Amino acid sequence: MKQIAWNLKQLFDGDGDPRIEEKRKIVEQKSYAFIHKWRDRRDYLKDPAILKQALDEYEEWKRDYGSDGDEGYYFWLRTMQNQNDPNLKARFNTIENFSKKIENDIQFFYLRIAKIPEKNQKTFLEYAVLKDYRHFLERIFAESKYLLSEPEEKILNLKTPTSHSNWTKMTSSFLAKEDRKVILKDGKKDTKTFSALLSLMNSNDKKVRDSAAKAFNDILKKYVDVAEIEINSVLANKKVDDELRQISRPDLSRHISDDIDTEIVDALIKTVSDRFDISTRYYGLKARLLKVKKLKYHERNVEYGKINKKYPYNKSINLIYKVLKNLDRTFTDILNGFIENGQLDVYPGKGKASGAFCAHHLISQPTYILLNHTDKLHDVLTLAHELGHGINNELIKGKQNALNFGTPISTAEVASTFMEDFVLQEILKQADDELRLSIMMMKLNDDVSTIFRQVACYQFEQELHQEFRQRGYLSEDEIGKIFRKHMAAYMGDYVEQSPDSENWWVYWSHIRSFFYVYAYASGLLISKSLQNTVRENPGFIKKVKEFLSAGLSDSPKNIFKKLGIDITDKEFWNKGLAEVETLLQKTTRLAEKLGKFR
Repeated sequence: MKQIAWNLKQLFDGDGDPRIEEKRKIVEQKSYAFIHKWRDRRDYLKDPAILKQALDEYEEWKRDYGSDGDEGYYFWLRTMQNQNDPNLKARFNTIENFSKKIENDIQFFYLRIAKIPEKNQKTFLEYAVLKDYRHFLERIFAESKYLLSEPEEKILNLKTPTSHSNWTKMTSSFLAKEDRKVILKDGKKDTKTFSALLSLMNSNDKKVRDSAAKAFNDILKKYVDVAEIEINSVLANKKVDDELRQISRPDLSRHISDDIDTEIVDALIKTVSDRFDISTRYYGLKARLLKVKKLKYHERNVEYGKINKKYPYNKSINLIYKVLKNLDRTFTDILNGFIENGQLDVYPGKGKASGAFCAHHLISQPTYILLNHTDKLHDVLTLAHELGHGINNELIKGKQNALNFGTPISTAEVASTFMEDFVLQEILKQADDELRLSIMMMKLNDDVSTIFRQVACYQFEQELHQEFRQRGYLSEDEIGKIFRKHMAAYMGDYVEQSPDSENWWVYWSHIRSFFYVYAYASGLLISKSLQNTVRENPGFIKKVKEFLSAGLSDSPKNIFKKLGIDITDKEFWNKGLAEVETLLQKTTRLAEKLGKFR
């Protein structure tokens, strides 16, 4: 292994590099050259040839400079390496303020293109020379139907903090400040924070998880009346926005911003909810393995068995390399580049950000991956997951322009879960039966939470918004009743809807980012459907690479259409669900073979 920490010299030689100031001046100069050239002109809104010239210059700005250049990316990455350094925070805040001014000054370009009259939009979209920017324009035009005037848009932006985000921050900050005394594994009591209680509820020690659940429910009960007012306020704000924009259904604005057809999301939600039997059978299996008639609501994520095998970083890389090599040599070339160039920051460190992520900014800049590797199975899968994102980035860079760099929300998790699941298959081959059973149960738990729970949450949101719009206000009891109905639908008879579980919507932040959760299910199911096809036909990996290279160059629907796949068809989603069901069947058979049900 050559590098185990980020080498940021591809951006700057260090925090004191004199080029930081020089490059900032260049970003400012290039940004305002574009702004001053096009701000007072209107000819590009009428003539496709002139729009092509403007878009070429905008694309070059987006590719090489953006609003913060290398400096913004560099200091963001540095703050991730050391979150306790106030000097780094100050440097990042300075460039962020610099960036915001440029973003505000340049946004006229996007907004004016959006206002091109509908009768002229077709001419622009059919103009051959604009083909590289066709979908960029399609996305703007799709949104333009619902945009108000520039002064009205400004008013809506200005009211967002007071009408939405301040409300949601209030609830989350109240919860974050709470702590409670709970029983730990050694039998002693200790005070734990609200977020720590969430992980303690997954303990395989019943005393520990029950104590944590009691404390967790106590906190939710304390704030449910506050959350009632908060959620009604943000629902009312959403209703007003939709009415002003003449948006016909509450989830439509999400679909527009995510570049996905409503019919596709509807097909996904219907297909998954028709197969809630898979998730209910999984909970039945878990209850039998844990020797209980029913799992309590807070016990649905309790780990089964023990996964003690160690996976040091070098071993993890070798394992992933083997899997990627079997899939496609391009993937291993990208992995080698990441390692050789110091694009992975591997081990935990004082002040370093927790968790893991794959970072990218401008298309011209390197990808960086942050890990906190501690030699556990979870760390290997996390490494595979983040490398999937990184490979996705590099494939897009090789094929797309800067305006098509990125992935739609609906498919953002496809590459990551695709790589992760193939690595898991390799791990399972090397495990004995007891370890395999524990790993398979862990994987099923993740899949059920990502697919079935998120779809149940989406349906809860749909009914919540619908009921609010009919009644004008919903009490905590009414919200709790709707929540419990949808949670019970995917959990089935083997999970108890325990007292106080009706309040668990209080802390679920995603329901405040309206209708976001479908994307977890869509990403994983698309990934599983592609995995299924690659297993049947290894040559299909070429098509997978085409998809991963497409970025934002077309809608997910059209990208898949070019691959001969119809994602509006329920059978596509069923193919992904079949992968989960097959794993459930194999896990059940293995448990029977090991005599777990005697």
